[in-house]
Amino acid sequence: MKFKYVCIDCGKEFVTDEVIYQCPECAAKSKEGEFPRGYLKVIYDKEELRELGKKDHVSIYDFFPYDVPNKEVYPIGTTPIVKPMRLNAKLGLSNVYCKMDAYLPSGSFKDRASQLIAAQAIAHDTKKIALASTGNAGAAMSCAGAAYGLDIILFVPKTAPINKLMQSVLYGATVVPVDGTYDDAFLLSIAYTEHFGGINRNTAYNPMTIEGKKSISIELFEQLGRRIPDVVYVPVGDGCIISGVYKGFYDLMKAGLTDRIPHIVCSQSEKSNAISLAFATGQFKSIEASTRADSISVDIPASGRMAVQYLKQYDGWCTQVTEQEILDAQMKLVHDSGIFVEPASATAWAALEKDAPMLKQRFGSNVDVCVLLTGIGFKDMAVFDGRVSMPSPIENSVDAVIRRFS
Repeated sequence: MKFKYVCIDCGKEFVTDEVIYQCPECAAKSKEGEFPRGYLKVIYDKEELRELGKKDHVSIYDFFPYDVPNKEVYPIGTTPIVKPMRLNAKLGLSNVYCKMDAYLPSGSFKDRASQLIAAQAIAHDTKKIALASTGNAGAAMSCAGAAYGLDIILFVPKTAPINKLMQSVLYGATVVPVDGTYDDAFLLSIAYTEHFGGINRNTAYNPMTIEGKKSISIELFEQLGRRIPDVVYVPVGDGCIISGVYKGFYDLMKAGLTDRIPHIVCSQSEKSNAISLAFATGQFKSIEASTRADSISVDIPASGRMAVQYLKQYDGWCTQVTEQEILDAQMKLVHDSGIFVEPASATAWAALEKDAPMLKQRFGSNVDVCVLLTGIGFKDMAVFDGRVSMPSPIENSVDAVIRRFS
């Protein structure tokens, strides 16, 4: 589809076939200790969107700015929807379901953005893609790189979970651990692209990451029989996923396929809550994040300004949860529904649990709620250290079995 870039801060439009990342004037106004400025939205031709609205079925690829070649080598969607009946009964809500993006090729939601970035690189005749990640985005981009034969240069904080880093190493990426935070790795990856070229995949910095992530909303719309949920819970760190979820519903609305956008909930740990604080105060300040949910542990949210804009415009809200509530939600999901997710995903379920009384009062017990589960539990097994242990072995005898269960 034809598209243009629009700065979220000043509204300036950029029409170009070149790869661009930011509005230079607004980016220059960014200040240390504040959310970055000058990030871009991708806006499509109105007539082409209206034509899509006439179709009986739409694909996620109908709403992409680049053609995705050889989709079968790195397939994205359609991920399952699970309705955890036992947990629903405990919440007193009858229609809560989970969108299982933990089942994507690399085990996380980040595959959605990585597929489109791979397509962008191929369209611009380059094989080199650089990025920063605490694990999931890097693993996803590395997975796509292995599938498409692309060179992935990944900068990671040295404290990132080893399971996620090992994924990227196994996929063949060049992994560069950084003695610093995710934000430090982010800046170094940009410096790499400036010196050595290629595509930079950094979350929100490259507008196409949000375009790739929006595919979940379009996919969900078709899966639900061309309808949208009342409320969607999203785990949030840098704000890129929630911005993508909003963008997908926004494009569906502009195509005339729906007349509204759901209430979308920014689900955050109290120890990584920069966007929640900005939403409440209007002050876009950095924080010192320290949540165990490493995938959403962000000091300076790259897409924070965009996320807050969407939340305020379309009647979303923020729900913060404690570290213990996150870990408890992770165990409830696996014990009472068979859903095994990492702590970042469990944050969305913990936020739903906290909001359940309010949802029943505001919308009724039949409210249609979707919880996005974005990363599989095998990504971070160290989180169970000291919480779960293997039982001691019994001797190899029938008497031992009888004693064990008597």
